[in-house]
Amino acid sequence: MATATASKTKLKIFPLADRVVIRPLEETETMKGGLYIPDTAKEKPIQGEIVAVGPGRREKNELVPMELKVGDRVIYGKYSGSQVELDGEELIVIKEADVLAKLS
Repeated sequence: MATATASKTKLKIFPLADRVVIRPLEETETMKGGLYIPDTAKEKPIQGEIVAVGPGRREKNELVPMELKVGDRVIYGKYSGSQVELDGEELIVIKEADVLAKLS
């Protein structure tokens, strides 16, 4: 059985099946005129860094490995997944299929 991979931090979180744990990245945006648009006023996907991945999902009794890995930067929907707080840090637990894109 494959084991979950956790990041190099002290986090003790091991997502199950095809779930990933994301650390949201702070994003600010300034328009050309110098106006600041807070994240609460924007309806757009959010960026984050993968800090832990599960072993993968099962299809027809076979394990399908994860495409994402720890350290990948991704874009996910603003209201996707479940927010959790662990050791004072806010994290998002989300299914791999709900990740919209991987950044390079």
